[in-house]
Order: sequence, then structure tokens, then C-alpha cells
Amino acid sequence: MNDLGQSVAEKLMRYVQVDTQSDPESLTFPSTEKQKNLSRMLVKELIAMGVSDVEMDEWGYVFATIPSNSSKENIPTICFCSHVDTAPDCSGANVKPILHKNYLGQDIILPDDPSQVVTVKEHPYLGKRIGDDIITASGLTLLGADDKAGVAIIMQLAHELINDPSHIHGDVRILFTPDEEVGRGVDKLDMDKLNVDIGYTLDGGPRGSLEGDTFSANSMTIRFKGVSAHPGYAKGKMVNAVKVMSYFINQLPQAAFSPETTSGSQGFVHPYNLKGQLEESSVDFLIRDFDTQNLEKHQKVLADLAEATINHFEGSSFEVEVKEQYRNMREVLAEHPHIEANALQAMKRIGIEPQQDLVRGGTDGSRLSFMGLPCPNLFTGEMAIHSKHEYVSVQDMEAAVKTCMEILKVYEEG
Repeated sequence: MNDLGQSVAEKLMRYVQVDTQSDPESLTFPSTEKQKNLSRMLVKELIAMGVSDVEMDEWGYVFATIPSNSSKENIPTICFCSHVDTAPDCSGANVKPILHKNYLGQDIILPDDPSQVVTVKEHPYLGKRIGDDIITASGLTLLGADDKAGVAIIMQLAHELINDPSHIHGDVRILFTPDEEVGRGVDKLDMDKLNVDIGYTLDGGPRGSLEGDTFSANSMTIRFKGVSAHPGYAKGKMVNAVKVMSYFINQLPQAAFSPETTSGSQGFVHPYNLKGQLEESSVDFLIRDFDTQNLEKHQKVLADLAEATINHFEGSSFEVEVKEQYRNMREVLAEHPHIEANALQAMKRIGIEPQQDLVRGGTDGSRLSFMGLPCPNLFTGEMAIHSKHEYVSVQDMEAAVKTCMEILKVYEEG
């Protein structure tokens, strides 16, 4: 395969052209069959490289092994993981990647929709990448660097480990997952088949970032029930559940408590889906906080508002449904401090200034950590994710490959 010798940038630009958008409304797993198109491509490339134990299972998970070439025993088996799907928020079909060489700080006008302009003012991190080569899409789609940058980095790592035996390492496992963007990335994962000691997801942003804190997350649905009546004869009888829900939503805090008004370590509640008919309406919320105990506090605020709402609409009622989604992986990683410490050491050794960040979201690593695989998140360079302005620095991706290589060296040295 001529593609095997491609650079990490060339790999990414090829992978993003495969549409792998996931679908939160689907009841199948993976949520879209087209995700497997990229997974099958990766299997073929890994086999052609000479990687062993390569397979894609029925659910679309890709597993592969690069065996140890060290004389030492008892080196932990390290897994590097990325997801193949792209977000439902923005089209991932017919992506046209564009390489902007030697970026000098200018506005990047995306040619297929000149109204889409990537600027340093809107994306300050771009101003730190002067001189880098920047990859964007063409203006009609997202790029898909989330998380195909991670995929390309792992594939480049595999290529370099296989082709340069001077890199001494223990057993390396590769895992590519579907459906991370819809929160189901490890729902069907066979942990016995994976069989590793430590994991690192490659799904982070700026160069040097290491993320060991994610949100703890619940979903919450509040259903309002009204009273149906013929609108021509409704006086004193009808209770319109759509109006009840509208009143409730209007009572939500406007200057706090929401994604658009919070940052850093602040949690939020996020109404993102409404359904309304005369007799019953509902609103779905995402509940997020870095402190798991705060989730119940946020949910109580919403329940109290719902209670106050129905007091304004005689004959109405409400019910609440809460589902656990994932938890802050810090709760697990705190018991294994060497995992992040080794990654920080690796970055410093190759001249990267590390930065420990919070993930204002979740990763496959959130769930994996609670499934017995401690798994912080490493940078890839992916920025402005889930949007038409998405971009990635080629040099960030190359730095991520070197970081993974150095992490393996740290573990091999013991």
C-alpha cells in the first residue's frame, strides 16, 4: 500500500474524507454503519504495516497489537485509543481538507463558503501556531480532526514503531472506537479482549495538554402533563402542556447555570431538546459538573422550578427522569498518579511544556477509567471542534506522535 509511507498530515487528510458521522437518534450500534468504512480501512492499513492481532469486531471496534521488543519483563501494556466518528452537530460528508502551509497569522477564508473565516481573534490558539502548517475544511463541513487527528497520530505511531526497531517499548495495544460523539463509545467494548494495563486517549486540543478531569454527567428529562380539550370549548378546562413547558423554560437563570455563561470548573444545565403537544410536553437536559455531588443540586434546582411552574397552571403536573451518563475520571486517576506523571515527564523530555487541563465534556477515557482502565486524555491539536472552523496544526500532531513514543520509553525504562 502506497499510503503506508504517508505523513501524519497526509493520513489525516485522507481519513477525514470518509464520512463517519454518528447519529444520536439511532437505536443501532454503531449508530451509523458508515463508521465501519473507516474502521475497515484502518484494519487493512495496520495489517499491511505488519501490525499483529488486527481485527474489527461486530460492533466496529478495531483492535491491534505491536508486540514488545524489549528484553525486560513486566512492562505495563499501554493502549492508545481514538474514536472514528465525527459529531452530529455539523455535516461530515464530502469533507475537502485544505493544507495551509507556513501559516503567518492571516485570516483563513474557507473557499467553498467565503463567509466562513477562521481568525485569530475568534480562535486565539491559532495565533500561537505562527509558522505551522494548518489543516482546515473548505467551509461547508467540519474537518473531522475530532478525532481523526487522534486516529492519524496513532497510525503514524504504529508505522514508526514497526519500521524503526530502535524504538524500544513494551506491548502496545491500539483501539479505535465508534460512537464516542453520541456518548456510547465503549458500550459494547470487550475489556477482556482489549487486555491492557493503562490507556491514553488521543482526543485533546492544544499542544502539551493532558486532561485527567472530565465532567460528571447525567441526563434529565422533565415531562409536563396538561389537560386536553377541544379548543372551541376549552374555557376553564384546557391546560396547555406546551405553555406550561414554555413558562418553565423562561424561568431558567439567564446569566448563569448554562453552557453559554460558564467556563473553567463551573458546571451547568443545558436544555437541548423539546417535545410539545397539548396534553404532554417534555424538555431534555444535560447536567454537568466536575464535582459529582453537585449533579443532584443542579437537578433539584430544575425540579423546584418545575414545581413552582405547575403551581401557576392548575391541573398540570410533572415528572422527572434522570439517567447516569459518565463520571469524572479524576476519581479513578487519583488512585494511579504515575499515569499522568509519566505523560508529563515524557513531554518535558522532548521539550514540550505540559499543561494539565479540564475537559468540559467527556471522552471514552471517562467511561474506560470506571471500567478498570485508567485513561487520561492527550493532545492532538484539534481545535474549534464540531464546527466549520475546525482546524489542526500539523506540527501539533507530529508532537503528539513524539509524545506517545516517549511515553512508551518512560514505561520501558521503568
